[in-house]
Amino acid sequence: MIDLVATARALFAHGKGILAADESVHTATERLASHGIPTGEEMRRQFRDLLLNAEGVEQYLSGVILFSETLAQKGNDKNLFPLSLAARNIMPGIKVDLGADPMSESPDEFITQGLLDLPERLAVYKKQGALFTKWRAVIRIEGDTLPTPTAIHENAKRLASYAKEVQTAGLVPIIEPEVLLLGKHSRAEARAVITRTLGTVFSVLEEHSVDRASVVLKTAMALSGSESGKKDTPEEVAEDTLAALAESVPRQVAGIAFLSGGQTADQATDNLAAIIRRAKDVSAPWPLTFSFARALQDEALFVWKGKEENVAAARAVFLARLAAVSSSLN
Repeated sequence: MIDLVATARALFAHGKGILAADESVHTATERLASHGIPTGEEMRRQFRDLLLNAEGVEQYLSGVILFSETLAQKGNDKNLFPLSLAARNIMPGIKVDLGADPMSESPDEFITQGLLDLPERLAVYKKQGALFTKWRAVIRIEGDTLPTPTAIHENAKRLASYAKEVQTAGLVPIIEPEVLLLGKHSRAEARAVITRTLGTVFSVLEEHSVDRASVVLKTAMALSGSESGKKDTPEEVAEDTLAALAESVPRQVAGIAFLSGGQTADQATDNLAAIIRRAKDVSAPWPLTFSFARALQDEALFVWKGKEENVAAARAVFLARLAAVSSSLN
């Protein structure tokens, strides 16, 4: 019998975090194309291999969130990615939601899909080596109109149903109700929406009898909107982020992982470091770490350009960023 609490807590091993490498085919294609890299299944595999098989990543990573395509692919070493990760004591995880669609009652907001055949897919992913899962909900801020209570509550219900199914299947659920950076909102508005969203999510998790001790929360930081013209200091971000979490997140959760959510690599690293410092000052009750995607990947992709001769240099850049982010946890 798998100890889900121990598995969840292991994602917060000292100085380590989670690489989000779970881009869908569409998103991965866009990501590669934005760097002028050819697209297609083989190039997506090489993109994953560039990161996942970089020598030394095990110093900084406790887990990697994969996409279903990657879960079944092999690296250049001819080993399946999940087996290669597990051999280096990095837990393989899997994104299980099927993306977000506009809500019929509020077309500017989104509801995440993927519950219909979830138990069957979980059984397959578990056989393929996955130990944990992730489901992302998307929450938009727009003036006084968004998010609506309906969007928050409906996404919370789906996160809770997902988490219950995942725990029943013997896997750890990461819940990701992401309050988007996109918009003109203030940092105070972001803090309020994060507080309201997470409060609703954990209330609904309790209604669904989800064991919070084996739930990992993946959350955005409290930041002024990307179109607000305001640049927050890391200390401001840390204060408002931790205040929101203190008000809304039960102390029993296994831990909290921060997403980078559109920040630059340097911004995300600096803000994470400030959050960790502030968490120590206020004796925050949860283990904290990172679960970054683009903030860990983009510098390496810029160097790689899809060319074999650039792999070593790109991996060196990737490892340098991982080391910087990891050091911010100390």
